[in-house]
Amino acid sequence: MIEVNNVVKRYITGEIDFTALKSVSLKIDKGEFTSIMGPSGSGKSTMMNILGLLDRMNSGTYILNNQNVSNLTDNELAHIRNKEIGFVFQAFNLLPRMTVLENVELPMAYAGVSKKERRERALIALDKVGLSDRVKHKPNEISGGQKQRVAIARAIVNTPAVVMADEPTGNLDTKSSVEIMKIFQDLNNEGATVIMVTHEPDIAKHTKRVVRFRDGEIVDDYEVKDRIIL
Repeated sequence: MIEVNNVVKRYITGEIDFTALKSVSLKIDKGEFTSIMGPSGSGKSTMMNILGLLDRMNSGTYILNNQNVSNLTDNELAHIRNKEIGFVFQAFNLLPRMTVLENVELPMAYAGVSKKERRERALIALDKVGLSDRVKHKPNEISGGQKQRVAIARAIVNTPAVVMADEPTGNLDTKSSVEIMKIFQDLNNEGATVIMVTHEPDIAKHTKRVVRFRDGEIVDDYEVKDRIIL
């Protein structure tokens, strides 16, 4: 599903030359549910941005779903990103003037899906996250936990190869966080590959595998033994 080899990412600003990732290699198989953890500045968010095709590496190779995406053009990357990757962000990133349903339809509009099919698939995705009764609401009319559910529905509506979540429970209370992790577990049980950045050990316990970063390198990679299953 995902294989990166010897990935290096450097940021050069003026006289500052910072290496965020130092020859990182990582393999994630189809159907895994993986947490990426590490302190601030460890490289975990840089790794997620590269895996999500939001940022480019300086050197190394990246195979996504059997395709080498290491040296594609921006347009090619945008196409693959919309087709293969579903994103869930800490800040939800919903458009405030659109309804819940319209927000979920958005990735399909970019993919050229017909209006009728967009509506059908968006309703199915919202039903999957338990929000069938909120389709006409605007984002400011629903709770934080519900906003994150909308974001998850939007992420899965194009049936991507992998769902990537960046601190998806960071802005939520404990109850909402558990509800969101249950949705991710259900998606994973249905076959979705899920990769999640988190700094919360109790959230990582809901996943199957933890990859820890420090100073731009992977320092630990292990199966979660005392996993919380919801």
